[in-house]
Order: sequence, then C-alpha cells, then structure tokens
Amino acid sequence: MNKLALHEMPEDQLLACLGGIYEHSIWVAKALLDGGISKADNDPNLLAHRMKVIVDAASDEAKLTLLRAHPELAGKLAIAGNLTAESTAEQASAGLDKCSQAEFEQFQNLNADYTAKFGHPFIIAVRGLSRADILAAFHQRINNDLATEFNSALNEVHKIARLRLFELAA
Repeated sequence: MNKLALHEMPEDQLLACLGGIYEHSIWVAKALLDGGISKADNDPNLLAHRMKVIVDAASDEAKLTLLRAHPELAGKLAIAGNLTAESTAEQASAGLDKCSQAEFEQFQNLNADYTAKFGHPFIIAVRGLSRADILAAFHQRINNDLATEFNSALNEVHKIARLRLFELAA
C-alpha cells in the first residue's frame, strides 16, 4: 500500500479509499481513523489486522448489520446491476454473472433458505472459486448452527476485506 501513502491522506480521502473495504460499513474505516493512521498502515497485512480487530470488538448487533450489508450471490442486486464495484468484480471473477438458468434458480433457492435460517445473506470470498465450489460451500454451510455460521460468515467478510486491501495495494 506504499503507493497510496495512507498516512499522508486527508481524512475525507482516507474514508473514500477505505470506506468500502467492509461492504457498506464505513464505520469500520471511521474507527480505524479514530485510532490514527501511521506509515505502518501502508502494509495491507497490518491494516487488515487492525480493521479485523475493530469488527471483532463490535457488538453482535453491529456485526449482524455488517453481514446484512452484503449482497446475495447471483441475487437480485446483481441482476439489476446495483452491486458495489467491488462486489460486481468479485462475483464476476467467479463467473456468477454467467449462471445457467438452473444455477441461477439454485442460487435463488439457496439464498432464500439461507437468509430465512440465519438472518443474513450467505457470504463467501469468491475470488478463486468456481460456481460449483460456491454451490458446494453453500450446501455444506446451510447445515451449520447459528453460532457456527455467524462466525463462518464473519471470517469470510474478513477474507473479502483482506483481498480488497491487497487489491488497493497492487
């Protein structure tokens, strides 16, 4: 992240740069700024860790809100073209924008069942995964209990954030 020189950016630019690392959850970036930014934060590993600590220290209600801020995979927002640029690129990297009708229907049914059971969308860091990989994980994780899946979803959110930070650093 050295080329970004985060420690030299004004606050509004930092918020614009880091505000979307956790999907629609600018509060994470604001809490990071409240703790101060140093030259060491140009390292995406350190920055990912600092942001993870902020999320992990948040209330369960704040974490659930963060999970609910994520879009469904191959869901209505994707179809309507209303995903964030980051989510659009991530879903496209896994070919979710090229689902067959049968795959699309499977995603829709799994999305509905999963959200009804857990109260938030299924979240997985899709980069490097195929549609088949994602569907297999969906089928496996839908059988988790609430606490296990809450933690699984948060871990995936952290993976997504880390990938986004490394993308910024590239």
